[in-house]
Amino acid sequence: MENLTTGAPLKQPIVFKLVGFDVPPGQGPFLFFLALFAYIVVLLGNGVVICVIMKDRNLHRPMFVMICHLVVCDLLGATAVLPRLMMHFLMGQQKISYLPAIAQGFCVHTYGVAMQTILGVMAYDRFVAVCEPLRYHSIMTSTRLHCCCALAWIVALLLIAVLFSFHMNVPLCGRVLQHVYCSNRIIMNQACIPTPISNIYGLSMTWSVSTGMFIIIAFSYVRILRTSFKQGRTDSSIRTKAFQTCTSHLVVYVFYEIATLIIIVSYRFPSASQNMKKFLSILFIIVPPAINPIIYGLVSKELRAGIIRQFAPRTSHKN
Repeated sequence: MENLTTGAPLKQPIVFKLVGFDVPPGQGPFLFFLALFAYIVVLLGNGVVICVIMKDRNLHRPMFVMICHLVVCDLLGATAVLPRLMMHFLMGQQKISYLPAIAQGFCVHTYGVAMQTILGVMAYDRFVAVCEPLRYHSIMTSTRLHCCCALAWIVALLLIAVLFSFHMNVPLCGRVLQHVYCSNRIIMNQACIPTPISNIYGLSMTWSVSTGMFIIIAFSYVRILRTSFKQGRTDSSIRTKAFQTCTSHLVVYVFYEIATLIIIVSYRFPSASQNMKKFLSILFIIVPPAINPIIYGLVSKELRAGIIRQFAPRTSHKN
């Protein structure tokens, strides 16, 4: 075996040590059940939403189809991280081989990009629904709806595929990943040689996607606000309906951006403990998937009514 200090890449199968949290003695089982509870909340909340939308024909409309895509995205991010984190808490599992590390990083990054692209498509849908209500069904046809949703996923998958293609033929000398889950930056930090192209592409992609989706969402909601206030002068119910329709989408976007911003800010404070930084990075994976079903269930009257329709017959039958 070649020495790591020589800077030469090792020839045996690559196995990383994913450090994870510094768990105090005896706290592993408690943290395991905490992570398990968070995962169950994510699975139940998103599972109920997607099952109700699929079973209730009244909800087979563009907005709810897009919510289903958002649910799939949430489940992808949470499932990529939380099961392995539970193994870390319960059994102290830290070893992860190269391919599973790449797969986890790919899923986490895809979750991050797809969340933004899907929210961008949802903003366009709300823009058409409020600003062009008479032409909505002719514009947002079934074909265009599925093309927009497919495009959101294709853009995310292609961008992340290019990002991880830079891992090919890059020799890795390090084996210790100082994080809770694998990511492109964490893995590329183990490279024996500088990787400026990967760094530049990663930063450019993040900036472009975030800025592009922000512009789309901001433009859509400025137009929505102008249209709803203009129409609301003659009929206040129009303005109220527009706000109710768009509030859930906007709240989901804001919570996602806050979770992302917390991660960025935490790494700008060297004095913060590693456990604190790692905990804040987990919020990006747990908080949006956990609260999104609650937001849509509380704000969307149609979805709330659909949930009641699915469970009410059983209750009345028992009575």
